[in-house]
Amino acid sequence: MTIMGLFILLLVAGICGAIAQTIAGYSRGGCVVSIVLGFIGAMLGTWLAGQLGLPEIFMVRIGTEAFPVTWSIIGAAFFVAVLNLVTFRRAPPR
Repeated sequence: MTIMGLFILLLVAGICGAIAQTIAGYSRGGCVVSIVLGFIGAMLGTWLAGQLGLPEIFMVRIGTEAFPVTWSIIGAAFFVAVLNLVTFRRAPPR
């Protein structure tokens, strides 16, 4: 994979992670968190789709790599929703 291909892959993962954060209502973190969520969502969503026998809906090909956009968004939204349930938010000081 070329450097440009890697940057494009990071951009697509960041967009997928940002969309998932918006869907799940998660507002912590920035660009790096969105990229990480996009990659985690791609792994989780692809695994979940494989377990349920669901087809790939939308794939983006970057060089020789394929990135599952739909399952990345769904997997990242699911992951963020679980994170919101597990983490505690502190009440603001009075």
